[in-house]
Amino acid sequence: MTANSWTDRLDRARAAASAAGIDALLVSPGADLRYLTGYDAHPLERLTCLVLPAGGAAGGEPFLVVPALEKPAAEASPAGSLGIEITGWDETDDPYALVAARLPRALARVALDNRMWAEKALAFRAALPGAEQVLAGQVLYGLRARKTPDEAGALRRAGEAIDRVHSRMGEWLRPGRTEREVARDIADAIIAEGHVRVDFVIVGSGPNGASPHHEVSDRVVEAGDPVVVDIGGTTEEGYCSDSTRVYALGEPPEEFLRLYEVLLRAQRAQTDAVRPGLRAHELDAIGRDLISEAGYGPYFIHRTGHGIGLESHEEPYIVAGNQLPLEPGMAFSVEPGIYLPGRYGARIEDIVICTEDGGQRLNRSGRELVVLP
Repeated sequence: MTANSWTDRLDRARAAASAAGIDALLVSPGADLRYLTGYDAHPLERLTCLVLPAGGAAGGEPFLVVPALEKPAAEASPAGSLGIEITGWDETDDPYALVAARLPRALARVALDNRMWAEKALAFRAALPGAEQVLAGQVLYGLRARKTPDEAGALRRAGEAIDRVHSRMGEWLRPGRTEREVARDIADAIIAEGHVRVDFVIVGSGPNGASPHHEVSDRVVEAGDPVVVDIGGTTEEGYCSDSTRVYALGEPPEEFLRLYEVLLRAQRAQTDAVRPGLRAHELDAIGRDLISEAGYGPYFIHRTGHGIGLESHEEPYIVAGNQLPLEPGMAFSVEPGIYLPGRYGARIEDIVICTEDGGQRLNRSGRELVVLP
């Protein structure tokens, strides 16, 4: 990204804050700070905070407050080329008072990023006693949810990288190995195939597949087991991958094959239905209704999907009750699942991006059940 791209994000965030009646955004380390400045700051007990005054009465220019020992890193990041002031504070300084002194006394509302640690939020409350605190997500998440073409490209490359890992599953997944052993090999491959960080590895074999967030255990994978493999990581570009496929070690039970056909039909219907204007709850209902009609409704126990970008889970959430209409640029998972407690489970997950006239799957590996020898 160019400096102009970061500056445009800052300008759009300021305008959105002003429109929401917010006088200033206070953004600590995390995805929001990376989105606005490119600075991947360490989340420390010492305060790092981007102060972004909104337009209008608050006025003023953005500035970044960092611990003095972190200032060289901040200046070396993309934030250092944006023309915003980077202010270092010493160990004996009060950084919250420093921020408060530079903001207008008549400040009415400040928005704190949704992931700000409680100790920092409370310290800002003490330093700015006259200002109402609200969540910055109400303005920032809307900006982050609509990916630019460059962001869509980064997500596409992340999807291709995780597809390559799934294509190699037969190298590691076989009877006699524990879930943990398989997961270690998968984690190594996630890095080897184009990520800089492993975000999660779920290997749920047999009855463990009925727990959607099982992760791994020392259970030995057995012949005939269905195995849910849900994996993701972060690429050097800072964008995340996330994909789930189901494998079987030899022929699985007949009932599982029937269950899987229902799930595959539901997931395909949902990915095919993505288009601008479709509401998030409507997309959730498309797959849920098909699964319910087949008698598995009580066993689809989570939402259809979540947004993805600089974080594995972000807006928009594809869930019952969410009236949000899909817009071009929104990227999210479509991952219905069916889980029979104590027996087995299945989930199929693709990342999909909403386009001007439909939707595009960013994961291109086959969705059929893969039977391994």
